[in-house]
Amino acid sequence: MTQMRREDATTDRVSMLSDVKQELLRRRLRERVSVQRGVPVVSRDEPLLPSFQQEGLWFLDRLDPGQTVYNVPFALRLRGELDVAALRSGLRLLTVRHEALRTRFTTAADGSPRLLIDPAGDGPDLPVIDLSTAHDPFTEAVRHADTEAQRPFDLATGPLLRAALLRLDTDDHVLLLSLHHAVTDGWSVSILTHELSEAYQALTQGRQPQLPPLTVQPADVAAWQRRHLTGDTLREHLTYWERNLHDLPTLDLPTDRPRPAERTWAGASYRAHLPRDLGHRLRRLATDHHASLLATLLAGFTVVLSRYTGQTDITVGSVFSGRHHPEVEPLVGYFANTVVLRTDLTGDPDFHTLINRCNDTVLGALQHQDIPFSTLVSHLKPPRDPSRNPLFQTTFSLRSSGPADSGFGLGEVPGEMLPFHTTRSRFDMTVTAIQGPDGELEVLVEYSTELFGEGRVRRLVAHLGRVLAAAVADPGLPVSRLPLLDEEEQRLLDSFNDTAVDYGPAACLHETISRQAARTPDAVAVRHAGADLTYAQLDRRANQLARHLIDLGAGPDRLVGICAQRSTELVVALLATLKAGAAYVPLDPDHPRERLRYLIDDTDVPVVLTQHHLTDRLPDTTTHLALDTDWPTVATHPDTPPETTVTPDNLAYVIYTSGSTGKPKGVMVEHRAIDNRLRWMQHTYPLHAHDAVLQKTPYTFDVSVWEFFWPLMVGARLVLARPEGHRDNAYLTHTITSENITTVHFVPAMLRHFLNHLDTTTAPTTLTRVFCSGEALTADLRDRFFTHLDAELHNLYGPTEAAVDVTYWQCHPHHTDPTIPIGRPIANTQCHVLDPHHQPTPIGI
Repeated sequence: MTQMRREDATTDRVSMLSDVKQELLRRRLRERVSVQRGVPVVSRDEPLLPSFQQEGLWFLDRLDPGQTVYNVPFALRLRGELDVAALRSGLRLLTVRHEALRTRFTTAADGSPRLLIDPAGDGPDLPVIDLSTAHDPFTEAVRHADTEAQRPFDLATGPLLRAALLRLDTDDHVLLLSLHHAVTDGWSVSILTHELSEAYQALTQGRQPQLPPLTVQPADVAAWQRRHLTGDTLREHLTYWERNLHDLPTLDLPTDRPRPAERTWAGASYRAHLPRDLGHRLRRLATDHHASLLATLLAGFTVVLSRYTGQTDITVGSVFSGRHHPEVEPLVGYFANTVVLRTDLTGDPDFHTLINRCNDTVLGALQHQDIPFSTLVSHLKPPRDPSRNPLFQTTFSLRSSGPADSGFGLGEVPGEMLPFHTTRSRFDMTVTAIQGPDGELEVLVEYSTELFGEGRVRRLVAHLGRVLAAAVADPGLPVSRLPLLDEEEQRLLDSFNDTAVDYGPAACLHETISRQAARTPDAVAVRHAGADLTYAQLDRRANQLARHLIDLGAGPDRLVGICAQRSTELVVALLATLKAGAAYVPLDPDHPRERLRYLIDDTDVPVVLTQHHLTDRLPDTTTHLALDTDWPTVATHPDTPPETTVTPDNLAYVIYTSGSTGKPKGVMVEHRAIDNRLRWMQHTYPLHAHDAVLQKTPYTFDVSVWEFFWPLMVGARLVLARPEGHRDNAYLTHTITSENITTVHFVPAMLRHFLNHLDTTTAPTTLTRVFCSGEALTADLRDRFFTHLDAELHNLYGPTEAAVDVTYWQCHPHHTDPTIPIGRPIANTQCHVLDPHHQPTPIGI
């Protein structure tokens, strides 16, 4: 009866486990049976096949011989009386003990790799290099260590273990060891350091080292792996990964530099300690959720990646030891395997839920970790991109600190590990959480310097620490609410919005232009097709037309339609509408009549100003005034300014956009807003009397607003391109040169066409500044610009609803950013970059 109750209780406990945990339990039970059978020893008289992991590295080495990204170096500084003979004997003993240290690779007749295990001889050479006479022996030793770390291995000729001893002084040495990853991994380095220390101590005491016997070697494990991964076992693993890695997205991390077409493996590293108590609190949180520390840390890391990218399907790689056989645990060799961890953050889960999701992901990967990464890639056949690693570009792993992190002694000689100047990175970013003996956590990041600067990596680690701290404080928070920013970062972001500038009382656009006309009445204001209008002429004509418009019902916050081609008449119409106190509505004469009818009806304009040849494009019921043929009637009005009650709070213009629903949407902009925008522009990019602005943007787009009015506000010259001239690059080049244009705007796509034209002709030399907006300015276009033009390039950004532009950024020839920033807010404007959950994003995101 008691036995039955126990079985029932066990059944109940198993049934409470998740499906993933139940399957993992069954796997461990199967492995227990397998362990009892043991890994068989294979004959050394037969050809020895490498493991799948080794075969993958061998293949990569064949593709790119001499690559040092898979070098595994370490340097130990030993300060004390060193027995060099004992050290040399200890190294010899380890090479006898571990076949991996005597292994190299050969190629079979069919082109596949085989292992060659050299006989146990005298062990690796241990040359002693005397640096004691150098000006700075330690600096010279570091230089030697960095050089050694970058020295290639030849997998065919070997050896794949190199050693050297640098003598700095009589009692000061640096031991250099360098291995190829094909015969070692992180776990193996800990074994080597431990056993070398044990062997050295025993030998200096006149006794033989007492190291536990090894029952198998890596070649035996490789043969067992190849027999094991067949048939139903292989199909089960592959089916799991096929299902879990279907439609895998690319993690699109923001970078500091454009991604090269092919990786060169250039890299660097950065280390930082998390607060000491945070590690203990994270372990308690993991325990509370019956989860591993890896899963808990992974949850925090995926939150950071999701906030950086805006993605909710996050994939990273992770290194597992691959040593679930007890016989494999004491071996030196390459057993580690990289698995793919895919985390779902949809639905903005709280951190409790995310830990559970990550734990199921980790358990599932553990259950199916036997599939080597190279085998998985070969089977899944993901699209190949020489600039990216297949399946994932970023890794996250957890390991315990070992002697290779802090150092280890040789007998009575204390040792200290020397940091290498990392110059290689296998992935975009390799993040490793290192758990210290007292539970503290250190984060090590190896990163591609082709993509990232140290500042970005430093911020990422800081953000990870803040997310984890916030999560342990309140794991019930949705992950979108876990803060990334500290007070200093928030203050910095706030400072970007400290844009208050006192330009004096706001004014209406036409008032500013009239004051300029009074200052320079005889200066040329507008030029079109060889004909000029002076400031005085422009002002008087606009006054006459304004009076006529008032008679037709125009006034403050009333709208006047304008449907005209680029001409001096168009400029007069724009200015006159404002002088009448009304706001203008640009109507594109090339639009279908039905669209024009909709805009006219929607705005209820009392009149449309047009040109005689365009009147047949307007709806028949529209009241219109032809600026050319009807001008004699307009000219009967006085040319003095009309009296109106318009203020800066009244509308200046209404421009229709396509609208998110496809239905045109009118954007209403007041004088106050556009006045601030143009005053900022003059303050930031001063125009002078000798400057000329080319107006070529269709006036139904908001860029035309500053093209028309900015030069007229400050006494510069407004030059109008001919109708459709903005599409003719030869015409534009000629006009810029002949009219001494200094300032022009291009949509990036049109700038690209313009620069293509300059490939075959002489570039204009009068330009001093070029503005771009309307779409994203790309890095390659920026670079091409500076090869053709000796002018400033400014990137402006802003929606039509925000008075043309709200941010600005000046590009420079030396800039290498892969993405052109939109820059900082203009004067008296605040901009906030928020994520989809309306949380502020960090700098560079």
